[in-house]
Amino acid sequence: MGREPLRTRRISIITAAYAPLARYFSETIDSVLSQELPPQWELEWLVQEDGTDSQLADIVAGLPRVSYSANQAQAGIATTRNLALTRATGDLVQVLDHDDILLPGALARLIPRFEGPLIHWVVGQADDLMPDGTRRPYESALPFGVIEAGTVNTWAIEHDGNWPIHCAGLVLRTHLVRAFGGWGAVPVDDDVMMFSGLSECTAGYNDPSITWLYRIHDHES
Repeated sequence: MGREPLRTRRISIITAAYAPLARYFSETIDSVLSQELPPQWELEWLVQEDGTDSQLADIVAGLPRVSYSANQAQAGIATTRNLALTRATGDLVQVLDHDDILLPGALARLIPRFEGPLIHWVVGQADDLMPDGTRRPYESALPFGVIEAGTVNTWAIEHDGNWPIHCAGLVLRTHLVRAFGGWGAVPVDDDVMMFSGLSECTAGYNDPSITWLYRIHDHES
């Protein structure tokens, strides 16, 4: 009896976009479309536009593997991400803000970490992308490798509420994001609200690879 063919799996990239702040969106687009995936994996990119007017539809129209939708209302980043989550069909979800950049090979590096059945989230390292185009590295707060359930919150409690994981670069199992209610509808740190619960109950992996760039704007530097 022959082997059954391997099932094609999918990663869904979720980007909450807001046109007035989307000056660097074209660089984000290029970084996504240039990604290479492991064998038997495919990509869908869910661009969800926040705001009362649809201004980004023409920019992504016709791009491969891109699915666009607009809120037609000012809903905020958490609700915008959750609306995109309702459209996600992937086994995994990758968060990517509309001004950040996935480095070449990022997904090919991180996806295989999920071959371990006890790994439910993976985070790669980031460099800050400064306004002048230079990059500023920073050291990971947690050791590289498997991060046991509860470790992230314990570290935060022991360090006066500081957060050791940059949630803007997380890859997570989609069904768990849904099970924990998606991104919390709070004014700030909606990703921390979701991930604090998810990481308390599940193990993940802190990968040493620099897989993305977090853009620092002039007012933040």
